[in-house]
Amino acid sequence: MTGHTESPFKGKTGLRRLINALGYSLDGLAAAFRHEAAFRQLSLLAAALLPLAIWLPVTPIERALMMAAPLATLIIELLNSAIEAAVDHTSLDRHPLAKRAKDMGSAAQLLGLINLAVVWGGILYGHYLA
Repeated sequence: MTGHTESPFKGKTGLRRLINALGYSLDGLAAAFRHEAAFRQLSLLAAALLPLAIWLPVTPIERALMMAAPLATLIIELLNSAIEAAVDHTSLDRHPLAKRAKDMGSAAQLLGLINLAVVWGGILYGHYLA
């Protein structure tokens, strides 16, 4: 350890930091789309659900929830993939802590998908099937 308390890559401030952050974020989205099948699948789901949420005659709060749920699954998948990449970078050996980290990321995505189904199912049921 060199004694540094923060990354030597930090240090940019102001507009330069914002521009750099945007570039890193776009790189992350591109990497997720290129390397993660689950992210591509969830992106397709979001591409279908977001316009549908805008089109359906629901309240503004319902619309916001219907849009937030698929976006949340994309966010969760980005974090899950980041955990998997960090764990695999550290070691490809099987280890109980590595399994725990990966399983927890997967569980987070499961809960995100359950949330998506509950939000969409509840709103659609309330409007069209009740």
